Amino acid sequence: MNRTLSVPGTLRSESYRLRVDARLTEEPGGCLVIEQSRYRLRLPGLEAGRRAVLLRMVENWLSDLQIAQLVTGLEGDSRLLPAQLLVRRLLLHSWLERRVSIGTRAVLDVVPRRIGAQSVPPQRRHSPGAVYRLSRFAVLRAEQGRMVAYSPLSTVGISCPQFRLTAVLARACAEEIGLGEVAEELGFEKPAAGLLLDELLSARLLLTPEEAEAETRAAPMALWSAEELWLHDRSRPERHAAPIGATDRFRGLLEADLAQTAAVDGRPSVTLPTPPRVTLASGSLPSGSLAAVMSRRRSVRRHDDSRPVTVGQLGEFLHRVQRLELRDSEGRLNGVRPYPGAGGLGELEIYPLVSRCAGLPGGLYHYDSAQHRLATVAAPGPETERMLSFARATAAMPGPPQVLFVITARVGALMRKYEGIPYALALKDSGILTAWMYLVATDMGLAPCALGAGDAASFSALAGLDTLAEPAIAEFALGSCPPDGQEPA
Repeated sequence: MNRTLSVPGTLRSESYRLRVDARLTEEPGGCLVIEQSRYRLRLPGLEAGRRAVLLRMVENWLSDLQIAQLVTGLEGDSRLLPAQLLVRRLLLHSWLERRVSIGTRAVLDVVPRRIGAQSVPPQRRHSPGAVYRLSRFAVLRAEQGRMVAYSPLSTVGISCPQFRLTAVLARACAEEIGLGEVAEELGFEKPAAGLLLDELLSARLLLTPEEAEAETRAAPMALWSAEELWLHDRSRPERHAAPIGATDRFRGLLEADLAQTAAVDGRPSVTLPTPPRVTLASGSLPSGSLAAVMSRRRSVRRHDDSRPVTVGQLGEFLHRVQRLELRDSEGRLNGVRPYPGAGGLGELEIYPLVSRCAGLPGGLYHYDSAQHRLATVAAPGPETERMLSFARATAAMPGPPQVLFVITARVGALMRKYEGIPYALALKDSGILTAWMYLVATDMGLAPCALGAGDAASFSALAGLDTLAEPAIAEFALGSCPPDGQEPA
């Protein structure tokens, strides 16, 4: 795994360390465990050499030469290959950061954002004589004492241990730059500068003029503002492994004072009359009224798998929450949903992932709301299992949901009409749809539960959608209610 490379007049080498947002612990039996947010990797049965490498990489950068010296010094040459394979495996699954040095100078660090298979971006190489521009989505921010450049379209960022690298990015923002300009700013010969240029291209910080043009003039990228794309990226765990959801990171530090009222600061207030508390059980509410349905509404996290939801119930549910009615208005066909939406554009789509449904094979489907039918997207497999497992963990359910609805948004429809608010409108519309789904499920006697996040990466791999044209923005679980007398979770 020797990644040291000679180039004319200099030497390029790489070194590695554990990503800074991960921690290494040891179980009572001696097994080493690497943890990061929602990910956990157990490494049992490691010999002294591999253990020493991992422990050293918690706080120090180790080059290939240093790894070889450490392992052979403890165990001899015969154990070097297993250590190299372990480091390679950790790199391919983004558990390690990678530092690129030219000679004795550390020039850039490749900082992984995602974890797991397919988390390393495809390698891109520069072309002789070509020029490049900075992506309009790129950001440079301070992070744990270092400057890191990111694109929301990449699974890695680039840290800048040498300030000259930031000058390269600044120049690429102001003008088109090529290999000569990169070499000039960094003070390296062109062969060495070309290796660093490749890293910036692979991280999608630098783009070809055609790619930069597409970011500003071609759908779907041109429709996104940088702020909206970053919001989407951070709230959907697709290209990153950052903590997401109810982590309670400020528990005990920022407790809200719920007793605070506007009257405390001396402003006048008016006490409103409180309506009488009525429930369906008291006989005060008609059983079919909206108030009765609202009084019963709750999140139910346990499904009755001995009596799963039926295809008839699924069909009724989808028809009531998402059907599309085409109406002629002044010679134009307009689509009308059962719920209100921004501009009446009906941009939301539903993809049911069926785990258990009587009368319907498992798999991922798309609901054709105009024809009221399900189109098969993917059969059950590892990706669908990952989606269901993610949903189960997110909702704290004892088992996978019988049906998981992935809600996507055809954001182009909103972005062509609105500016500054289209992504926010899609999120608001998904909130309206989610509330509507709760009411319909409650009225049907089913078990509903909205989710705070979903496995967007697995869904994208299955559905084959352009995530800039139709991103997944919400998830909702549905199933049959537990038997009478069993409290919902």
